[in-house]
Amino acid sequence: MHNLLDPAILFFLFGVLAGALKSNLEIPQPVSRFLSLYLLMALGLKGGFALAHSGLTAQVATSLGCAVLLAVVVPLLGYCVLRRFLSGFDAAAVAATYGSVSAVTFVTAVQTLENQHVVFGGYMSAAMALMESPAIILAVLLANGLRQRQPSPVTGAPTTQPGGVPLRTILHASLTDGAQLLLVGAMIIGILSGDAGKVSMQPFSADIFKGMLAFFLLDMGLLTARSLTNVRDKSPWLIAWAVLAPLSHATLALGLAWLLSIPAGDAALLMVLAASASYIAVPAALRYAIPEANPSLYFGLSLGITFPLNIVFGIPLYLGVAQRVLG
Repeated sequence: MHNLLDPAILFFLFGVLAGALKSNLEIPQPVSRFLSLYLLMALGLKGGFALAHSGLTAQVATSLGCAVLLAVVVPLLGYCVLRRFLSGFDAAAVAATYGSVSAVTFVTAVQTLENQHVVFGGYMSAAMALMESPAIILAVLLANGLRQRQPSPVTGAPTTQPGGVPLRTILHASLTDGAQLLLVGAMIIGILSGDAGKVSMQPFSADIFKGMLAFFLLDMGLLTARSLTNVRDKSPWLIAWAVLAPLSHATLALGLAWLLSIPAGDAALLMVLAASASYIAVPAALRYAIPEANPSLYFGLSLGITFPLNIVFGIPLYLGVAQRVLG
């Protein structure tokens, strides 16, 4: 209940309500883009300052290693399950969407932990950066494999020629994506500038952060309301998967955190990352990399169902469970 009374969450719910009422309230696209870049830049700086203070310890390496493992395991598990009731291309696209991460969900979780004075490592921003691309790469590999196995229109036999988007192209696009590059660049700047940089950037990276997040979540609420039309005609099995899969992924992250003795704050953020689904970077890449997949499917499920559930209910749930299990 405390999470629902947070101003940022209330602005998100207000945006959903305004969108559902067909209001003409709208955040201009350039402003929305600026807010997104601001949040990533501030988050990268915070992570860099924290890494400069703590250094690359065994705890940092363990948490980042778990993040990379989850970024590989989650999309593969998702593909194996989704392949039972979706085409191969749709299964690969949805699995990639849920195997990657939502920066806004992560930023909201960071703000929630700060509001409740829960200790966590700022280096978890690096974990988010590491989890962005593996799912896209795996999806492209799966899609290219499916294309090679498709029957030839001439002979009817499976084709043997490589098809689809070259992996090198996707790797370049993933690693040089503007948002991803800004996050990593800001983190490096934070590491190099250290405590002095933290003090000088305090008004930018901390003082106005809550207000900017609330403004951006208002925009996300409006976008979520519009995306609900994309899920109305979807299979009940798919909707159930969009609800239950994030819980399963968060449970997997919790198990890894328990086995490796990761602190509760870091574990909660790992759970949030594992449970989140991308609705910006991955869908944009998939439209180019897997044009055979249905965009309304992977975009609608991630933004229309999983994102609002995580923002309103998931974050406090993951935090509460992590604190109860890990102390």
